[in-house]
Amino acid sequence: MTQPTLIGRVSGRKPGLLVTALSLAAAGIPPMPLRAGKAPFGNCPDCTGNACGGRPNMKVPGPCRCPGVCHAWAAATTDPAVLTSPAWMAAWRRAVCVAYHPGAAGLTVVDLDDAAAVGWARETLPTTRSVPTTRGEHWIYRGAMSSHNAVRPGVDIKSTMSYARYLGPGAGTLTALPATVRALDVKELPAVRPSPRSVSVPAWSGSGQCPHRTPVFLERGIAMAVQRITAARSAIHATVYATFLAVLSTHGRCGCLTDTHVARLFTAAQAKGETARHCADAWTNARTTLGL
Repeated sequence: MTQPTLIGRVSGRKPGLLVTALSLAAAGIPPMPLRAGKAPFGNCPDCTGNACGGRPNMKVPGPCRCPGVCHAWAAATTDPAVLTSPAWMAAWRRAVCVAYHPGAAGLTVVDLDDAAAVGWARETLPTTRSVPTTRGEHWIYRGAMSSHNAVRPGVDIKSTMSYARYLGPGAGTLTALPATVRALDVKELPAVRPSPRSVSVPAWSGSGQCPHRTPVFLERGIAMAVQRITAARSAIHATVYATFLAVLSTHGRCGCLTDTHVARLFTAAQAKGETARHCADAWTNARTTLGL
């Protein structure tokens, strides 16, 4: 991460927050503002009560098109036009600090909450870039994985579908995400995964025949999903996940998805910079969310 130039003000308040965010965005790290309590901003009126189709707990993005910062890590973006839009400027005026979505930048933050956790990391993990926090340290690795809290006492993993506070550039050199960190997540997928597999899920009908009754409906849905991924300019990982979720919510139970359909989705995602592993994680997480 490059160090942002801490200058400027947002409407006369909060020196440097917007400039810090824009500097992070320029380095390919999607930022977002945090309000008092170091928490993400809550849903706007249009998104309250899941009216937009998103998730009230802000852990899983839905098809919401809200221009604000309603969906926590899923709202993080590298688009300066969004970061300086009226809705976001209102948030920056109330913000107390800047956070970022590590996974979208291809990073993983091992959040060490206390001295004991820091001591464990120094004895166990490969050295990498570290950033002091209020009570401990953030150890930042190059590479993304799924996020999990409390993988051991005082240790959280913040990567995909999560956010971490930006506390400065830190010291040391970024090193590759080691197997030691991946092993902290017992649910992590194997390091090597073949090409997309067929989707085997319970059918709605005994015959397994697609209830849409025409392949044209499925083809149009896949084409629209590919187009949505291809057109994404920011928050790529969130867009890929939301698209996978939408496809599976419509077609995941009728048995009509094939290897070819899944491969088209994965290919579109990988063309936007997602790795095969990220695609597999997003697909699995979407299926888990829908109970497939």
